[in-house]
Amino acid sequence: MFGESFFKKVQDKTNIDKDTIMSLASKLQSSDMKDEKVLRELVQEIGGLTGKSVPKEKEDKIVGAILKDNVPDIDKMI
Repeated sequence: MFGESFFKKVQDKTNIDKDTIMSLASKLQSSDMKDEKVLRELVQEIGGLTGKSVPKEKEDKIVGAILKDNVPDIDKMI
């Protein structure tokens, strides 16, 4: 699905290695992405992995976008 160059780009930007990305992807697949509490926990976990705090306002925007299926294309984010 994603090549090594994708994981290299993500790691260069976030300092998160491929194994951590794959573990997080597995967790995302088994999570209820329409459950606001679950989404907020995931946002905070990802923030922690990247070493960045996610302010409440930004968390609200991220969770709202996911709940409304209004998430941008991942290629544009990288």
